[in-house]
Amino acid sequence: MKFLDLAKVYIRSGAGGNGCVSFRREKFIEFGGPNGGDGGRGGDVIVEAVEGLNTLIDFRYQQHFFAQNGRAGQGSLRTGASGDDIVLRVPVGTEIIDEDEETLIADLTEVGQRLVVARGGNGGFGNAQFKSSTNQAPRTANPGQPGVERTLWLRLKLIADAGLLGLPNAGKSTFLAATSNARPKIADYPFTTLAPNLGVVGVDGTEFVVADIPGLIEGASEGRGLGDMFLGHIERCAVLIHLVDGTSGDPVGDWRTIVGELSAYGAGLDEKPRITVLNKIDALDDEERAFIRDELAAEAGPVLLMSGASGEGVTDVLREAKARVDRARNAEARARTRRDEGEDGPWRP
Repeated sequence: MKFLDLAKVYIRSGAGGNGCVSFRREKFIEFGGPNGGDGGRGGDVIVEAVEGLNTLIDFRYQQHFFAQNGRAGQGSLRTGASGDDIVLRVPVGTEIIDEDEETLIADLTEVGQRLVVARGGNGGFGNAQFKSSTNQAPRTANPGQPGVERTLWLRLKLIADAGLLGLPNAGKSTFLAATSNARPKIADYPFTTLAPNLGVVGVDGTEFVVADIPGLIEGASEGRGLGDMFLGHIERCAVLIHLVDGTSGDPVGDWRTIVGELSAYGAGLDEKPRITVLNKIDALDDEERAFIRDELAAEAGPVLLMSGASGEGVTDVLREAKARVDRARNAEARARTRRDEGEDGPWRP
């Protein structure tokens, strides 16, 4: 299945049915009076976050979604049938953005969240609704309200606990394959990874989700290489694992390149907790490891050593990442609790 994280859709809710003008006409019943029924309500357009999806590829082949119109009212006070709703099923983590590509309408981050993005029109009143003591034979009925037509953008941001950063060939996919059941493509040429990958990683009996995104190069924020189009997938991560290739010849320069691209992208990525990991240490001797680590630590702070290929140091990296994830998620939960309780604290009798 191909990966697609941005889609444009055209939607229209159903129009309401027209009201009916009708009079009761039966033998031996004179002055039967008006009995025109109301029109049915038009269907809504609903977006729902569901399990089992991790791409918006379905919206590449179908972009137009129209809900059913309501039926017109009929005589004998019969109300028209309401139109059926139409539901757009999207992956968890999908943002709904207005046509201007800037206004965020909703962010669906939990399974089962639903949002009505276009309400169906109400059905029109039949002439029975207009009957009064001074107007006993109304010949007026309302038309149904039209549906809502709009254009929306759907943007998927994968939900992961930790995100992998690094230049192409820094060893991100190797690390993900070594620590999870994910099977990303691994090869010795740049941009082997062309789309984000997710893996569930386990350490010390607990699990968390890691996202591997395509590598960045200098100038990615200006569109070089694959650009920064996939950085949105790590905006939701609690911690970033920055892998630096120890065999590149200039690890410190590589680190600066990635940090510079994060800063250029914005969205708070350069302020997220970050674990700096010197990777591919299986190709270095003890003296080279110590020298490169000290040189990198002078710029980046504490540095962990790891080899995704041999497994050396991988457990230490996972433990540090899990600890950072737990701290970040607990802080988010406390902030959410304070927000729900309000500034005055919880209600007390």
